Amino acid sequence: MIIGVLALQGDFDAHRRRLEELGAQVVLVKKPEQLDQIDGLVIPGGESGTFLKLLGEAGFEKLKQFVKAKPTFGTCAGAILLASEVENPPQAGLGALNIRIRRNAYGRQIDSSIREGKFVADLKRQLQEPGDPSSRKGFPLEMVFIRAPKIVRVGEGVEVIATEGSDPVAVRQGRAMAATFHPELSDDTRVHQAFLDLVSNGKRS
Repeated sequence: MIIGVLALQGDFDAHRRRLEELGAQVVLVKKPEQLDQIDGLVIPGGESGTFLKLLGEAGFEKLKQFVKAKPTFGTCAGAILLASEVENPPQAGLGALNIRIRRNAYGRQIDSSIREGKFVADLKRQLQEPGDPSSRKGFPLEMVFIRAPKIVRVGEGVEVIATEGSDPVAVRQGRAMAATFHPELSDDTRVHQAFLDLVSNGKRS
């Protein structure tokens, strides 16, 4: 399994380390043609408008085709790029997730915080693997929010896989998955493992 991490800006190396810890082969993607060589892609945090400028028109179109065909996971700015609607201010996106997302909804960098939430996907795995002692079922999920966006609408076909309070903070639809927090900055591996499971399932189907 070869996972690409878009390495234009943001803490892409933290994603690389986490994915390699979980057994994936990782490629740092800096050119559009590298998308042809990978099975799944992580779009890290950063600044979503800057991502669009660095990608350019051709790179954006190549990425748009990729997310339609292969699993993609966006965190923070990556989640903004995957959304069908963006506000504060409006911005072009890849339209992979039927959600509306509000940029910088949790405040500025100084308002960054670490919170505890719930990984809803655990509940499904618990039913499927009730005797598995190796997982961290039932444990809260540490969530690092840095200038984080907020999902303000979850549309049809979108599954909420993590919540913080009453807010959806990670979602999945088809081959696309997004988190408004930074799972790469926590020691908990469950979110990245869920993405690798998504990629693995796609390769088998």
